[in-house]
Amino acid sequence: MRITGKDVVWEGNYLRAVILNCADETGNLKKWEAVERVNCCGVIAVVPVTVNNELLLVRQFRPAVNNFVIEIPAGLNDRKEKLVDVAKRELIEETGYTAGEFIFLAEGPISSGMSAEIMSVFLAKNCSPAPLLLKEQYPSDESEKIELILTPISMLFETIDNSRKNGDYIDLKIYGLIDLAKRHL
Repeated sequence: MRITGKDVVWEGNYLRAVILNCADETGNLKKWEAVERVNCCGVIAVVPVTVNNELLLVRQFRPAVNNFVIEIPAGLNDRKEKLVDVAKRELIEETGYTAGEFIFLAEGPISSGMSAEIMSVFLAKNCSPAPLLLKEQYPSDESEKIELILTPISMLFETIDNSRKNGDYIDLKIYGLIDLAKRHL
């Protein structure tokens, strides 16, 4: 299968819907619907672990699913920064913490059946509250109302199970990415 063309169907401030024109190995033409980010050159996620071996999770309302979601910090590279710098910025913006070390863990598609988005994931080790000057330099996004959840790694499943029982959705990436991060702890 190869892509022979792309038609933009709709474009907003952050996303665009496209029709991908594809040809299979026999030459048959097919169309595939997909979405792309606008003005973005990468997506990051951070698995933050404190000096006390606690995970920093975030809880925020996500309009697309009309519910609160428990997630790891994540964000867009919409400033053409190095991905590790985006990870550092997003960690401060979403949690108010900074880290002593960032380790690249993995990258890959998030929802390959629908989106061209590729996520790069970092482990942030030895996290501690960021100094006030850094928090002022990297304030929270006004559109995001984020609640910080600090949980010992040993209590992770109990913490997210309780959140799920209380009606929150759990971002499935948490399970695999935290397990991957454990290899470096």
